[in-house]
Amino acid sequence: MNLVESMQMAGKTLLSNRLRSTLTMLGIVIGNASVIAMVGIGEAGQKYVNQQLESLGPNVLFVIPGNRETQRISRETPKTLVLADAEAIVTQVPTVAGVAPELNSRQVVTYRNRNTDVNIIGTTPSFLKVRDFETTKGRFFTDIDIKRNNQVVVLGAELAERFFGSSNPIGAQLRIKNGSFQVIGVLEAKGSSLGADYDEAALVPLTTSANRLVGENSPYGIALDYIVASARDANSVDAAEFQITNLLRLRHKINGEDDFTIRTQKEALQTVGQITSALTIMLAAIAAISLIVGGIGIMNIMLVSVTERTQEIGLRKAIGATQQDILLQFMIEAVILSAAGGLIGTAIGVGGIVLVGALTPLDAGISVVAIALTVGVSGAIGLFFGVVPARRAAKLDPIVALRSA
Repeated sequence: MNLVESMQMAGKTLLSNRLRSTLTMLGIVIGNASVIAMVGIGEAGQKYVNQQLESLGPNVLFVIPGNRETQRISRETPKTLVLADAEAIVTQVPTVAGVAPELNSRQVVTYRNRNTDVNIIGTTPSFLKVRDFETTKGRFFTDIDIKRNNQVVVLGAELAERFFGSSNPIGAQLRIKNGSFQVIGVLEAKGSSLGADYDEAALVPLTTSANRLVGENSPYGIALDYIVASARDANSVDAAEFQITNLLRLRHKINGEDDFTIRTQKEALQTVGQITSALTIMLAAIAAISLIVGGIGIMNIMLVSVTERTQEIGLRKAIGATQQDILLQFMIEAVILSAAGGLIGTAIGVGGIVLVGALTPLDAGISVVAIALTVGVSGAIGLFFGVVPARRAAKLDPIVALRSA
């Protein structure tokens, strides 16, 4: 009997027991669908986090007050960075393209009869370039606003919509800590990123924040919550980190442990990539267990099939079928079951990925490698778990098989 005849006979046999064949494939279907969906969603999650990190600004470095140990045990932010440090970085570090110091505080913002607790960010005009933002309405504050401590404010997109709806907010007056601030601009919407949501924030000149809202709480000048520096290009990030570290050590006269920490976007991307890759592998491994369970189900049903088809096997052997013919017959049936289950599971998994992409912000992608791997593995599982039943069927004695029938 040739291969084509064996496949035709296997197909007829499986179709004659449609319900049992369908239930046998179910484990393979679930396993394939789970693996493909988990890999696709995992990769989409990694892309989403990477996009969030990249939205922080191009090639950014965050200089944070206090070392890692101080940050871990202290509830309050150490006051070890001041505006003069930011000015020194931008003028003395050649690999830095720009610096945006930030001073944050929570204040109640009032417009007419609406009161909202808002994160007020004091910063400088370089914020737009360093953090890769643009204004959609009005303008951002200038160096003149910084020098004059002008009471002007730029609103995040969602905060502007909350206060003004579809109306133009430019020129409106807001009250912040008993002071009147004029709205001069609205930032583009970017969404939250790692806990920082500039869409819900209000930005004011750094000097205005320090002198009118927070107060200067450092003897060395305006204390900062952190300094954001932008390297000239991706290849300059490591050099910028090294140069900023040396500069601040000289300025702070540090001989031992640093009183600041530098975190780069590159480090965050690598860390997130490692975590999401590990989670994707773990989820795919858990889902792959279903493939093993499906393979065991195939072996179980094929063993039952051998018992039920004892007379058929005896008759085929009696008319000249060899052990190889019987072995090939049952192996083909097992492979067809697993391969068909793999294809159906692939279709369901791909559909699940498309659905996730449509209903969530995740840019879920279809991994061709994962599809090819899972379909191949499911076929191999059918081949592997089909060996035992096939060999059992091939070794049946035709006389004993006919008598038992």
